[in-house]
Amino acid sequence: MIELTNLTKAYGRGDQRTVVLDGVTFRVDAGEILAVVGPSGAGKSTLAQCINLLTPPTSGSVVVNGEDLTTLSAGKLRVARRRIGTVFQAAGLLERRTAAENVALPLDYLGVTASETKRRVAELLDRVGLADRAGHYPFQLSGGQRQRVGIARALALRPSVLLSDEATAGLDPVTTDSVVDLLRELRDDLNLSIVFITHEMDTVLKIADSVARLDHGSIVESGRIVDLLTNPRSSLGAELRPQRFDAEPAAGQQIWNVVYDGTDVPADWIATASKDLGVPLSILGASVQVVAGVSVGGVTLGVPAELGDDVRGVLARYGLSADLAEHSPRARALEGVA
Repeated sequence: MIELTNLTKAYGRGDQRTVVLDGVTFRVDAGEILAVVGPSGAGKSTLAQCINLLTPPTSGSVVVNGEDLTTLSAGKLRVARRRIGTVFQAAGLLERRTAAENVALPLDYLGVTASETKRRVAELLDRVGLADRAGHYPFQLSGGQRQRVGIARALALRPSVLLSDEATAGLDPVTTDSVVDLLRELRDDLNLSIVFITHEMDTVLKIADSVARLDHGSIVESGRIVDLLTNPRSSLGAELRPQRFDAEPAAGQQIWNVVYDGTDVPADWIATASKDLGVPLSILGASVQVVAGVSVGGVTLGVPAELGDDVRGVLARYGLSADLAEHSPRARALEGVA
């Protein structure tokens, strides 16, 4: 478990003081993955450095398994920091060391015996699927393989918390998916608390249990990912929600945007709602996927204009919110006001 309380980081004094993190508070339980998202300059990189205490926070606490790391002496902090493994964006491998030698670095630093180091490195490389690449140098590995070596090295000291700082940035979609699958597998197998810092919203949907949005150094919205995705009033949920690709409506139709804001929307809601309304509903665009066992996303419907607000009430029965896209050019054209 890792818990941040009122974490603040400021640079300078007086008129020159700049607050980069302002009272950041969140908790990640064992076996949970929290994604932290936000625009460039939001403070994500500084947050990562403060979590692993590479940069000391100005105030606030970083508690790992019940111990506040910010109160420890330098010697005790060096020991406690082993509880947090870090995976960086560029993997950070030493080019003149093989994959096995890179994974062994933390163990060599602590003076672990050669035999124990060899056993531990072999175990880790096997766990990340690179047992046959132990003797390869970084330049002989793909981007995804280098990240797997970085993950293995981060696990060398058996941490309870794993910090992933933009670990999938710059990877192609297939490689990103393989890294995400590995992190989820490790979370399940080792009961890790994972803080996954990223700017890639699509990746958040694939990996996170919870998500927090950092903006100007503060957490402006957070929650369980399914709760955010099924809340039509959540701006973070709207950013995360799969995007729709819309087609043109037929003559006499209005455009309605429909959002899954229930956790048990029936799979046949289109057919059932069409039957309730007495007319077929046309799907103009849709992007729906299953997250944590719940269907999330949205659909754009073409609806006969004469139905009016009846659509909203009928769809609400199925855990769906619906709004007339009155501000779209196509809707205005249909209403004769464009």
